Amino acid sequence: MTEDVQKHSVHTLVFRSLKRTHDMFVADHAKPVSLDETSHKVKMAAKLRADYSAVLHMPVLKEGKDRPLGSNMHGNQNSLQPGDDPEYLITGTHAYPSGPGLALTADTQIHRNPSKGGVQAMALALPPSQARLDASRTAAGVGDIHRHAGGAERSPAPHSHAMSLLEGGGTKNSSLVARKAPTMPKPQWHAPWKLFRVISGHLGWVRSIAVEPGNQWFVTGAGDRTIKIWDLASGKLKLSLTGHISTVRGVAVSTRSPYLFSCGEDKQVKCWDLEYNKVIRHYHGHLSAVYDLDLHPTIDVLVTCSRDATARVWDIRSKANVHTLSGHTNTVATVRCQAAEPQIITGSHDSTIRLWDLIAGKTRATLTNHKKSVRALALHPRQYTLASGSADNIKQWTFPDGNFIQNLSGHNAIINAMAVNSDGVLVSGADNGTIHLWDWRTGYNFQRIHAAVQPGSLDSESGIFACMFDHSESRLITAEADKTIKVYKEDDTATEESHPINWKPEILKRKRF
Repeated sequence: MTEDVQKHSVHTLVFRSLKRTHDMFVADHAKPVSLDETSHKVKMAAKLRADYSAVLHMPVLKEGKDRPLGSNMHGNQNSLQPGDDPEYLITGTHAYPSGPGLALTADTQIHRNPSKGGVQAMALALPPSQARLDASRTAAGVGDIHRHAGGAERSPAPHSHAMSLLEGGGTKNSSLVARKAPTMPKPQWHAPWKLFRVISGHLGWVRSIAVEPGNQWFVTGAGDRTIKIWDLASGKLKLSLTGHISTVRGVAVSTRSPYLFSCGEDKQVKCWDLEYNKVIRHYHGHLSAVYDLDLHPTIDVLVTCSRDATARVWDIRSKANVHTLSGHTNTVATVRCQAAEPQIITGSHDSTIRLWDLIAGKTRATLTNHKKSVRALALHPRQYTLASGSADNIKQWTFPDGNFIQNLSGHNAIINAMAVNSDGVLVSGADNGTIHLWDWRTGYNFQRIHAAVQPGSLDSESGIFACMFDHSESRLITAEADKTIKVYKEDDTATEESHPINWKPEILKRKRF
C-alpha cells in the first residue's frame, strides 16, 4: 500500500480527493436550504418588534389582511364587532386611554378613523395648513440643510391627494421621492479688489497688523523688532516703537483704553501707553515665543498664545495670569476672542481648534477635522460663525458647539492669515504670496491675486503673514514677506456686467466632512 501511494504526487492525491468530495455533493449543488417554519416565525416576530414596534398600533393595510400587524406577537387582538370594517380599526394605543375616573366602554374601546371620502372632503374644504405645506415638499438638499448658506426651494409634490392621505394618517415612503442633486446656490456678486498702495519702511518680514478703533492709523509689527504706526489715509509713517529684542508676531489696539499690546518671539508681551509712547506693563509667564494675541471686546482681558502649546488669559490692569489654557499638544498659532460663548477660540499646529470656557478655563469643544496645522482664524462680524485656515482646506463652523458647515477648497498653500467683512467677503493669504477672495455664503472663489514682490526681493519672498480689513471695510491691508504693506481697494468702476460671475451650478463636491 505504501508503494502504491508513493507512485502518485501529493498534487495528484489532493485533486483526487477534491473530485470525490465534489461527486458526493453534486446532487445538492445550488439547491436552497429548506425553510423551517418555526425559525421563520421567530425571525419575523423579532423583525416586527425591532423594526416596526413604533407603528404596530396604526391601521391595518388594505391588502386583504383581517388582523393588525402585531397580533401574532402580542396575542391581544381586539375582537371585532359585527359589521366593523377591520381596515379602520386602531388597536394597541387607544385614543381614549383609561385613567382615574375614566373607564373604557364598548363604544370607546375601538377608535375609528374617518372614511377616505370624509378625509378628502375635509382636506379640500380647509385652508392649507403649515403642516401640509411642509409635507408637500420633497426631501431636503444640502442647500436646505444649511439655510443660511442659501439654497433653491424644494419643489412641491405634484398632487394634493397624496398629501390629504398623509394628513389623514397614511404613510409615504420618502425613498420613492425623486431628489434633486445638491448644487451650489448662486453666489452674491462682489466687486473685484485691486492693489491701491504699497508701503515700505520695515527692514524685515511684516508679521502682524492692527487698525485703531478711530480708523485713522494702523500698526504693524515686523521681523526687524520694531512696531510702526502708519497713517491709514496717506500711508505715511507716524511713529516707530522699539523695545522687543526679536520678531514682533502680534499687535492689538484696545477699544477701551489708549493702549497698544504687542508680543514677540522674545517671549515678551508688552502694553504700550500711546499717550507717552512707552511700555507701561509686561506680562510674564510664557515659556517660549508668543505667536499671537487678541483683546476681549467687552472686558479688560488679554489672551496670548505661544509655542509652548498654551494660551494664557491676562488681567490687563493687574497683569495677573488668570488662566493658563492647556490642552493643545503643539504650538498654538492663533487666538480669537468674542463677547458670546465660546469667548476664546484657538488654532494650533496640532491641527485642532479648541473652543474654551473662559470662566472655567477649560476646553468646551475640540474640532479635529483639519489634517494640517491651523494657522488662521476669522470670525464673521455679523453671523455667529467662524472660518479656519489650514493647508488642507478652509473650513466654516457654527458656534457655540463648532458644528461643521462646509469646506472652501482650492487655496492649495499654507494659509497664514484670514479676514472677513460684513459684506461676506472672506480673504485668505498664503505662504506663496497668493490671496484668494471667497463669497462667505456659498464658498465661491471669485478672485485670486498674486501681487508682484517689491523690486530687489526674491520671488520666494512673497508670503502673506497677516491681513485685515479697516473699520470702514473699504480697504484690505496685507503684511508680506517682501517687507512691504500692501493696501487693496474695491474696483469702483466694476459692474456685474463687466465682471460677471464665472459660476456653473455644478453638483457639489466640496461639502465633504
